Amino acid sequence: MSKKLGLALGAGGARGAAHIGFLQALEEEGIVPDVIAGCSMGAVVGGGYAAGLTVEELLSSVRELKAIDLLDPSGMAITKLGIFKGNKIRKILLNKFGDVTFADLKIPFVCVAVDILSGRLTVLNDGVVAEAVRASSAIPTVFCPVKREDKLLIDGGVLCRVPVKQCKDLGADVVVAFDVLSNTGERVEKVPNIVQKVLRVFDIMDYNQNGFAKRDFKNCYDLWLEPPMEGLNQYNVKDAERAYELGYEYSKAHTGEVKALLA
Repeated sequence: MSKKLGLALGAGGARGAAHIGFLQALEEEGIVPDVIAGCSMGAVVGGGYAAGLTVEELLSSVRELKAIDLLDPSGMAITKLGIFKGNKIRKILLNKFGDVTFADLKIPFVCVAVDILSGRLTVLNDGVVAEAVRASSAIPTVFCPVKREDKLLIDGGVLCRVPVKQCKDLGADVVVAFDVLSNTGERVEKVPNIVQKVLRVFDIMDYNQNGFAKRDFKNCYDLWLEPPMEGLNQYNVKDAERAYELGYEYSKAHTGEVKALLA
């Protein structure tokens, strides 16, 4: 009986395009995941792949994306729960994914979000995939939360940047984590405005979460991969192309490690 491979694709914004390069490198070696767990941009890529989108289709979607395509101001930000509504992102996801549900997926998949009412992590594994992915990637303050039943959901990266435990819970024998935010603690020269301040705080949180996740969940993963992302801004869509290239180059050099774990 062959071992079941699970991929835990972490949060990462524009850097998350590296996940596409990772999937491409695996495909070229004949490696296809049996299950996928994703957070934020890792949920976008992982959910799309699980729904049957090809690497080429995922990459094309990233290449055609512009920042203006994502931004829809919500009015007086001080009275709202986000600077941007997030409706544009929802429409893009529905356009790419369709109304496919978790039960329809070609590869079992879950994604994570955080309920700001209870303060707890929420694993999303039912309903329309695009809606779940939208919740998993709702950067707090920047985008409005997603209402789901009695929950108000925001980006899963607040509590669980790389969902290795959730991947293990899907039944994976081998879990490979792909983390694109391992060096976000690098010094910056300035923080020019309130939006950049909020985003910088998230960078700092991401950097510190890295150590906690690798330590606290070391029994849930077999290989933790960190492609070099120095100089790339997770909030700049223009950096996505380079992130994809770096993710692919790095992954090509590490597919042997994945194969060894599956042997």
